[in-house]
Amino acid sequence: QVRLVESGGGLVQPGGSLRLSCAASGIIVGANAMAWYRQALGKQREWVANINYGRTTYYADSVKGRFTISRDSAKNTVYLQMNSLKPEDTAVYYCNQLGASRGSYWGQGTQVTVSS
Repeated sequence: QVRLVESGGGLVQPGGSLRLSCAASGIIVGANAMAWYRQALGKQREWVANINYGRTTYYADSVKGRFTISRDSAKNTVYLQMNSLKPEDTAVYYCNQLGASRGSYWGQGTQVTVSS
């Protein structure tokens, strides 16, 4: 049974940084394409970044150059380093397999709020 536990969110000022973690069980992150998604209040969930089996990474244009996705296979954990945060980055952040649907299992997410 897959379980994903996101953590590391919080309140940060514009320009600040946060590092999100996603501890996985029931799935091997190193053997799957894993992604971070986010959902802002009143908006649909959107893809943010993903890391493939060969560690190739892809980013949404809105976060390219500011966010970095990585994984630690020994800890079975996926990370999202977020720098130069903007108010429009405010959202609940989730990790999951790339391509996970609305009906798939989703963790509880972690709230990121960027505000002065």
